[in-house]
Amino acid sequence: MANSTKLRNRTGWYALACLLLVGSLLALSLVVAKVADGAGAPRLSFLMVAVTGAGVLLLALATQQRQPMRLDRRIVEYALVSGALFALPNALGFLAVRHVGAGFVSLSFAFPILVTWVIAVGMGMERVNALRLLGVLLGLAGGVLLAWAKAGGMQGAQGWVALVLTIPLIIALGNIYRTLRWPGEAGPVYLAALMLLGGALALAPFVLAFEARQLAQLLGSTGVLRLLLAEVAVFTVLYVFYFVLQKIAGPVYLSQIGMVAALVGTLIAVSLLGETVPPYLGLAGALVVLGAVLFHRGAVRRETPPPATAEV
Repeated sequence: MANSTKLRNRTGWYALACLLLVGSLLALSLVVAKVADGAGAPRLSFLMVAVTGAGVLLLALATQQRQPMRLDRRIVEYALVSGALFALPNALGFLAVRHVGAGFVSLSFAFPILVTWVIAVGMGMERVNALRLLGVLLGLAGGVLLAWAKAGGMQGAQGWVALVLTIPLIIALGNIYRTLRWPGEAGPVYLAALMLLGGALALAPFVLAFEARQLAQLLGSTGVLRLLLAEVAVFTVLYVFYFVLQKIAGPVYLSQIGMVAALVGTLIAVSLLGETVPPYLGLAGALVVLGAVLFHRGAVRRETPPPATAEV
């Protein structure tokens, strides 16, 4: 019993460390996108090439780790659907970042946790837990407070604000889908690679339709090329631990990365990109941190995870 408790505590702290890392890298990816947009990179092309590069690197890593890498109809479905559900919110974020700022796009990632939690409870994947509910509501309150403060200063960008606010629902659906349809006998790094490559495939028609003549700009500038390589590196590390976190902790716990991304993204946007400090930043940050701590403490029963043990 003591060994079981110790192992559960160790897994909990490992999940928390993954959560903080993945949330911070998610925010950093949006900041890199904002800088690349300012440098003249075509936004969807930048995202597609970065995602493709990260997917190829993860596929090589999965091969080197000798992870199970079967390919059948179920795996192809998983790659295409999870890829599309991954690509759409990222594409919306990359397109909107010019109009609403990296800080506000980061804030949109604070909201999937409530949507994911409601869906998971409704589907019987998680029990109602008062402490976890309180943590969700506090974190959400912090995100809403920041989003409301930021949106108030965006005259003429309300359409983009509305589009950004669809991101949480898409992310929540992706969280639930990946858990319910997680293929057996497939390693997390391999599945992460498939999701990224499926996402690149989903983006390709839009790149060809809207940015076919701009692809040369992606490789014609040393500055943009460096940013592209940086984004590939961020995506590679981010999605290794993203899938490991989903495997060991479930979809609701994973969706907390949005609260971390909202806070970290706002801080980076303010300190490095010169964006205006949103009102109530301190209060909102305290709510997000307190919500994450309470949610972590209330995790007496994790969501139904995919089978097997995570490998990194």
